[in-house]
Amino acid sequence: MRDKGEFLFTSESVSEGHPDKVADRISDTVLDTFLAADPYSRVACETMVTTNRIVLAGETRGPDTITPELLAHEARLAVHDIGYDQEGFSWKAARIEVHLHAQSSDIALGVDAAGNKDEGAGDQGIMFGYACRETPLLMPAPLYYAHLILRRIHELRRIRDLSVDGLLPDAKSQVTLRYVDGRPVGATSVVVSTQHEERLSQEAVRERVLPIVESSLPHGWMPPSREIYINPTGKFVIGGPDGDCGLTGRKIIVDTYGGAAPHGGGAFSGKDPTKVDRSAAYACRYLAKNVVAAGLADRCTLQLSYAIGVSHPLSVYVDLHGNPFDVDPTRLERTLRELVNLSPRGIREHLRLNRPIYAATAAYGHFGREPDEERGTFTWERTDLVPALRSAFNR
Repeated sequence: MRDKGEFLFTSESVSEGHPDKVADRISDTVLDTFLAADPYSRVACETMVTTNRIVLAGETRGPDTITPELLAHEARLAVHDIGYDQEGFSWKAARIEVHLHAQSSDIALGVDAAGNKDEGAGDQGIMFGYACRETPLLMPAPLYYAHLILRRIHELRRIRDLSVDGLLPDAKSQVTLRYVDGRPVGATSVVVSTQHEERLSQEAVRERVLPIVESSLPHGWMPPSREIYINPTGKFVIGGPDGDCGLTGRKIIVDTYGGAAPHGGGAFSGKDPTKVDRSAAYACRYLAKNVVAAGLADRCTLQLSYAIGVSHPLSVYVDLHGNPFDVDPTRLERTLRELVNLSPRGIREHLRLNRPIYAATAAYGHFGREPDEERGTFTWERTDLVPALRSAFNR
């Protein structure tokens, strides 16, 4: 994203009822089920959802008590929690197939610790983290507000608030902001498409959604009425997996930074923390957020890279985007490696990732969320490295 001049930038979000997010939620529910039984389980679960059909596939290693019948039951509970009991997709009626099998012994050989060998990365790859000062949670503003609109609809639906009566689980949002010299100053357009009951007209849907959009954006940021598109096709009754097939891992930009930062390409949901696609991406966000929170940069992009079976990262790269605070990036890279052990084991232990905490990440972004100490979720959003970073750079 540019630092100078005037420009528009857009990000999108999707709700927990979007077909791909239903798949993500089920995959992370499978992961949580394994980790609750054994924190060192290995899981790589992919899910496909379509009209009254749920298919689980992938590789696992865990207790024998985790049966296909138990996983099918947990998948149904996840769909029930999202709110699907429609003719074309129902938590009660959907047919569930479980095709999970044992993890490859060749992969396990490279990943498992043995003798003097530490636990290795579950695959090669590159991961990115990002933070900026555009919002209180140090996230890019277009994605932050796109998520916020849908989360507020979701929260009202959860408590059966009459203000959203007739709105259904599947929804998408898109927010375009105007930037001046690198800072967002207002919205130029907002798009919200939400599934609804047949009885609701387009105007009735607009009456329900418009106040939520207005309350979600900062004061004075609302675009003109003609640039607020709510259910622009006019009808959205058939939705969710009945309207479109959903697959795990297809919303990686929604999951991360809304296109404002690079993405390494790996999806998160359904993967245990030996998979650096997930755990190292969390570590990247953790480090970048702490750099910005410590006052060392207004924006920070951080990259890690790994090789399968190798415990240490092959590279650590920091971009401070113009570096107005005159921080030596090479020294910062070295300091971050000293503060946090960036091996898969080190990340897992530092962020406490071997726990059933992942279903909560499956919708509304893995980043820019409040850490919950009681539940142990979103530990990578903590800013506990700030005192050490400030001390290291005399801030």
